[in-house]
Amino acid sequence: MQKIGLNQTLAQTAKLSPTQIQVIRMLELPSIELSKRINEELQENPALEEGRDETESLDPTDNYDAYEDGYTEDGYDEGRQRDPLQNDEFNYEQYISDDETPSYMLRQQNSPTDEDRREVPIIGGSSLIEELKAQVYLTNMTKPQRHIAKWVLGNIDDDGYLRRTTEQLVDDLMFQEQLSVTDEEMEDIVRQIKQFDPPGIASANLQECLLTQLRRKPHTESIDLAMTILEHHFDAFSKHHFDKIIQRIGCSDEQFQAAVQEIIHLNQKPANAFTGSVYETQRETIIPDFSIEERDGELFVVLNTGDIPELHVSREYSDMLANYSSMPKNEETRKATQFIKQKLDSARWFIDAIQQRNETLMKTMTAILRFQYEFFLDGEETSLKPMILQDIADRTGYDVSTISRVSNSKYVETRFGIYPLKYFFSESMVNAEGDEISTREIKKILQELINSEDKRNPLTDDQLVSLMKEHGYPIARRTISKYRDLLDIPVARMRKTL
Repeated sequence: MQKIGLNQTLAQTAKLSPTQIQVIRMLELPSIELSKRINEELQENPALEEGRDETESLDPTDNYDAYEDGYTEDGYDEGRQRDPLQNDEFNYEQYISDDETPSYMLRQQNSPTDEDRREVPIIGGSSLIEELKAQVYLTNMTKPQRHIAKWVLGNIDDDGYLRRTTEQLVDDLMFQEQLSVTDEEMEDIVRQIKQFDPPGIASANLQECLLTQLRRKPHTESIDLAMTILEHHFDAFSKHHFDKIIQRIGCSDEQFQAAVQEIIHLNQKPANAFTGSVYETQRETIIPDFSIEERDGELFVVLNTGDIPELHVSREYSDMLANYSSMPKNEETRKATQFIKQKLDSARWFIDAIQQRNETLMKTMTAILRFQYEFFLDGEETSLKPMILQDIADRTGYDVSTISRVSNSKYVETRFGIYPLKYFFSESMVNAEGDEISTREIKKILQELINSEDKRNPLTDDQLVSLMKEHGYPIARRTISKYRDLLDIPVARMRKTL
């Protein structure tokens, strides 16, 4: 028989402070979202004001001195956090003597001045071409290649097709821009553009457009059959000679109909994907949160503050608190005092949270810079080292979840383009020499092998295994298949051309 009773137990639990809760939420926000969040707080809390407090006497040591690559060595001072409602009675002089305006801006030597601040929207705009130009910065193209790529985008028609041949593009580029490139260089730029979103953009014709979209879908029997129909029987399909196709392929009517359904649901005009209310409501402007700059041969991180304003605690509310503290104690003054204290503390917590957020961002991005220093020097994808969240967590002393929040939806501007922070994280494997290499390097070598293959006799997965082994990458066949799918590369028979 169970007995009902009360038992006391002693347990240790971790309770997050208001500032810590604010920081956790803010770490996930990119720059533009943080700006919106600050504006909301300014509207909600009258004790928080924008700009520098003109009555504040600034101590030169109040600035956050640059520590190595831009983050402070000292941790956050938890002693500054307080619960204003723990006691009805409080010492006003002690309460108000703390810094009234704890600066949250990282005012260090390597921070950009107002004149140097840059906002680089990489997604946004009102036209298809603007959206595609934004994606150019997410590639590994060099600056001259990006210039040519943006010129090529101007040749895409209203339906999203690039109907000019490589030779025509090369000739037009020389005539219009006085730039000389080889056919191979132009083909490589166009190939990268064809990997942009929406799927099928910059296709030369309808057949290529539909096939590109199918190749980005998960491989199923219906998808594979649909690709076979479009690749080898497109003319007959366009003329509705379905019986001939079924006879040639040797499939059933049900299988053929399933493949047809896949085809008819594709977008024949990829430019349409950039119009309409659905896209407009989902579009988001992204501004790089960091930039990597070089001074005297050394690279360092700069935090992009953009439109993020400087904040301070309202002097008017501080004076109001002083006045109410000197009044006789009654229910009305007690409630007013508590309300003002709440607003003042909320403003302090908010400012401190932004300060800690920026320090965390700088420390994390600096650790990434040091880990991937060779890549930031030369921009070569093969220079990227295998790096996981735990690597950066170990170097910064933060939890893995903190590194995950920092790297989510954050971008960095480099001399070679704009990259999401997630780009620098990858798994690793060991090559034939026993060196640890990034899986990104393996994908790059695999892509190069397939790009250079004879399209009349494309390489099978088994042949790719042998070639990769010759290059010093002992990879299993299933791994080749996995990476090929990640690169949106179809099987050999689908890559064959006559």
